[in-house]
Amino acid sequence: MSNSTSSSQKVPFGQKIAFGLGMLANQMFPAALGIFMVVLVQDLGFPGWMWGILFFLPRVYDAITDPIMGFISDNTRSVWGRRRHYVFIGAVIMGISFVAMWQLHRENGVEYNFYYFLLWSIVFYTGLTIFSVPFVAMGYEMSDDFHERTSIMAVAQWIGQWAWVIAPWFWVIMYDQSWFKNADTATRTLSIWVGISCMILAMIPAFFIKSKSTKDDNSLVPLSMKNIGGGLKEIINGFKEAFKIRPFRKLCFSTFFIFNAFNTVASFSFFIIVYHLFNGNAGAAGVWPTLFGSVGALITTFAVIPTVAWVSKKMGKKNAFMLSQGVSLIGYILFWFLFVPGKPYMFFFALPFFSFGIGGLFTLMMSMTADVCDLDELNTGKRREGIFGAIYWWMVKFGFAIAGGLSGAIMSWVGFLPNAEVQPEGAVAGLRFFFSAVPIIGTLAAMWIMRNYDVTEERAHEVRAAIEQKKAAAL
Repeated sequence: MSNSTSSSQKVPFGQKIAFGLGMLANQMFPAALGIFMVVLVQDLGFPGWMWGILFFLPRVYDAITDPIMGFISDNTRSVWGRRRHYVFIGAVIMGISFVAMWQLHRENGVEYNFYYFLLWSIVFYTGLTIFSVPFVAMGYEMSDDFHERTSIMAVAQWIGQWAWVIAPWFWVIMYDQSWFKNADTATRTLSIWVGISCMILAMIPAFFIKSKSTKDDNSLVPLSMKNIGGGLKEIINGFKEAFKIRPFRKLCFSTFFIFNAFNTVASFSFFIIVYHLFNGNAGAAGVWPTLFGSVGALITTFAVIPTVAWVSKKMGKKNAFMLSQGVSLIGYILFWFLFVPGKPYMFFFALPFFSFGIGGLFTLMMSMTADVCDLDELNTGKRREGIFGAIYWWMVKFGFAIAGGLSGAIMSWVGFLPNAEVQPEGAVAGLRFFFSAVPIIGTLAAMWIMRNYDVTEERAHEVRAAIEQKKAAAL
């Protein structure tokens, strides 16, 4: 018996909006986290190695728990289906822990704040796993139509991108003393607004995205302590079976290189703008760090995502991927030349090219992962969106952990000093070099991996037809 909840019909737009609002929460948390993390170095005095650990350890934990959550979600018997109640519970844990995590006071000292933040990070990432793995799986199973899947993900990414438009403005609020006396005071307050509002947004898919009851689905593995050993074995087998599917390996590894090369250097933009363009004067830098992130996200929202979705229909998903990533390379190269002291507006000319990298990545990759789930169903007779989503995001998150560690290591290696009015010679130039070079290398590696990806529209239709044929023969 198949437990798929997918449909070949057009998905109602309201359902896409509900999924997109969940995506907004899913992206706002890391977007805000990335902005607030600067406070740890810039205002609370955390050394680079502490910053690297706080990036690395919670994300390693997150990467380990994701596949377990994927197995649990795929095999849950419930009148609410396999996903909805986990999305709700995860949303609550995420919201509360995010607020608690940022209640940092400088008078408590660096060491206390480090351990306090680390412990609440573990709680936050537990909630993120409980929410995000079933949530992403909900998106994969909303439709079995090749192009409708891209439409669902394009709408979701369009809504989710507003997180990256809004979040950079936190910098303005954090460092404007007419709002708050210092940035760490600002984060304590802003975290409350972000945590509560995103908690509510994250609950919306649980209430409004339809799912069938799986209470009497005997094809699912019973979730009991007695079966925990078998469950772990199933997870390991799921990994093995998933990675036997060559197109899925390509999606995982190409995303790993692009997303995590980007994240290794993403936070450097703030330091480059402040120390290179404005000679270390954060006040003089004003809204420019904010405009870097916000304008880039607006370009992604209104230009990149619609363009990539359109190109995908005309040229196919793989060709759309190769084109969008090729365009992003131009942006990374231009950044080396367009960060010009005294002319901060110059970097705007690189943003349209740069935005095609991450902007096009998940719109296409999430759609292609749904196609791969069909290949898995054809091979195994099972619908395992949860485990495939978990494995895919495991690669992303494990790489993100590595990226966090590398980010701190690069800052230490180039000699960048937090809170210093003047940086050592070569430190900012080093950050600028890595800001361009690391994403270029990651993107080129991903394009090489994807050069012979072969799940075309024709192949996807053949797989769907074969699945339906097998279902009809089983009746």
